[in-house]
Amino acid sequence: MQTRSKSGIFKPKRLLSLFVALAEFEPTSFTQASKFPHWRTAIAEEYNALMANHTWDLVPLYPKQNLVGSKWVYRVKYHSDGTVERHKARLVTQGFHQQARLDYHETFCPVVKPATIRLILSLAISSRWTIHYLDVKNAFLHGHLTEDVYMK
Repeated sequence: MQTRSKSGIFKPKRLLSLFVALAEFEPTSFTQASKFPHWRTAIAEEYNALMANHTWDLVPLYPKQNLVGSKWVYRVKYHSDGTVERHKARLVTQGFHQQARLDYHETFCPVVKPATIRLILSLAISSRWTIHYLDVKNAFLHGHLTEDVYMK
């Protein structure tokens, strides 16, 4: 029987340190996140993307308007080897009161399945198409609402 150790394959030991524990910390509030520079950077990237895409307009608050609350949600994204890839911050609306790990477990980010990528690449190669790489950090549905939504 061929085992990993006989093949010379060893799983590296992960030594935990205070630095790793702080890097993997997922804050539950803006106050907690604002104390760490990597979370402040993630918040700034998300905010700048929202502003660049003209996601909303600031309007005066009128009485009897129903305001939808908002909340920052923080997630650490990892490489396949377990190292930290990046810190993500997303501004989400609160249609109801949510609690981390109870009402939601992850933020949603649409992705393409690997089989689809393989299919497109094989079509591109067989048709001699030019292939360009594009990294999309934020994806937005570009459309117009027919009703007003007021966010706090």
